[in-house]
Amino acid sequence: MIAGVEPLLSPFSLGRPLAMDTVHATHSLFPVAEQSAAVITNAAVNAEYKHLIVAVEAPAIDVVAGQFFHLLCPPSDGAAPFLRRPMSVYAADRTRGCVEFLYKVTGAGTRGLATLAPGDRLNVLGPLGRGFTLAPSWRHIAVVGRGVGLATLAPLALMAERADVGVTAILSARRPDLVMSVELFRAHGAEVVVVTDSDHSSDVGNVERLLRGLATRHKADALFTCGSNRLLLLLQQFGKELGIPGQVALEQQMGCALGMCFCCVRDFHAADGGVEHRRVCWEGPVFDLQEPLSW
Repeated sequence: MIAGVEPLLSPFSLGRPLAMDTVHATHSLFPVAEQSAAVITNAAVNAEYKHLIVAVEAPAIDVVAGQFFHLLCPPSDGAAPFLRRPMSVYAADRTRGCVEFLYKVTGAGTRGLATLAPGDRLNVLGPLGRGFTLAPSWRHIAVVGRGVGLATLAPLALMAERADVGVTAILSARRPDLVMSVELFRAHGAEVVVVTDSDHSSDVGNVERLLRGLATRHKADALFTCGSNRLLLLLQQFGKELGIPGQVALEQQMGCALGMCFCCVRDFHAADGGVEHRRVCWEGPVFDLQEPLSW
């Protein structure tokens, strides 16, 4: 922890995050801390994405799949990001005392992250937000993601394995060399199906066909998604038709990530049939599958 910086007590009433392999979080306040994390490695995984691993101390290691950190990205090319960048957790290892991030280099913040080398320090704030949960009755879940959403969904593989829940992961990308997390999912016993734009297997019709096959074989007790509006719409329609519950992790720009600035407000279905506004950082980033409106 940075000298002189006290842990912050988050007002989330979502539960103190347990280890990433935990099925459910309890319902009490949990601490959020700012700390200076040492970079262990920061390597490219393909032409667009990099894999960052940093050493952290408690409470940062007590992170639930689906939660995120707010990173103070270093300057690059003379540009210093004014705001922190939210970054979902790709993996966490309590034994090694580290958390991992998978990110795409797109703007000033991620270009700054890309300059980090082993031994450098990165200011991190977290863990933040509401993570994924698994119901005790679920025996097999379907995970459908695309692009950077694959990083957010990847920790579900370990979470499900520890809960003895089977996983089928449908991983989508523009072309085969940009598909990520395949080996991570398989390492935790998941069945992986890769679909891409280049061979048209990622078309919504084909993904729906795959989901119907899983439902027929009783391998879709719940649906999880992140990273694509069209996939969200597909899973909402599919889940509503067959009565299958699910969760979605939303990606959103954030200012404070603590619920105070209202920068990350999105539209959601309200219980009365109307529309209500919620903060992705505060009430999310993981929501019930049927709640968000498409964008």
